[in-house]
Amino acid sequence: MTAERPAAVEPESKNWTWVLERPCPDCGFAAAEFDPITIGAALADNARRWEAVLARPDATVRPATTVWSPVEYACHVRDVFRIFDTRLRRMLVEEGPRFANWDQDDTAVEDHYWAQDPAVVAKVLRANADALAATYATVTDWTRTGSRSDGATFTVDSFTRYLLHDPLHHLWDVAG
Repeated sequence: MTAERPAAVEPESKNWTWVLERPCPDCGFAAAEFDPITIGAALADNARRWEAVLARPDATVRPATTVWSPVEYACHVRDVFRIFDTRLRRMLVEEGPRFANWDQDDTAVEDHYWAQDPAVVAKVLRANADALAATYATVTDWTRTGSRSDGATFTVDSFTRYLLHDPLHHLWDVAG
């Protein structure tokens, strides 16, 4: 693990909402085939798989200077679970909330993803996955809506399908 800031990773610029319309050619996730009712089990399984990745001796090693290490990807997933839990809670109590932009690349730098302890990240990622699953357990209306600052609008159903692609795709990124 290095405390020095590594080379910058190229900022993410893709609009990944297309995964709601067709399977991801990289990781194979097919949003249309996923049953959102099973999200709690899917989150638990994902957190378990991240625990295994973060226990590997190479968890802090970048495969290339400008590609995140497994711990950096796991920090991102940990934060995705936290952000999506907050957004889901808003969707369940507010009428059509609009979500402020979250710059994942700025967060990675500000929070020194590269210098975080894999064991701690694994525990917090699991806790965030469990908290999000608990919020999902309260969903009674999968048609409630919310929108991102770029105008993309989701129902709780599509939000769930969109969410799950991220941690699954990043497991694919780190061969998890």
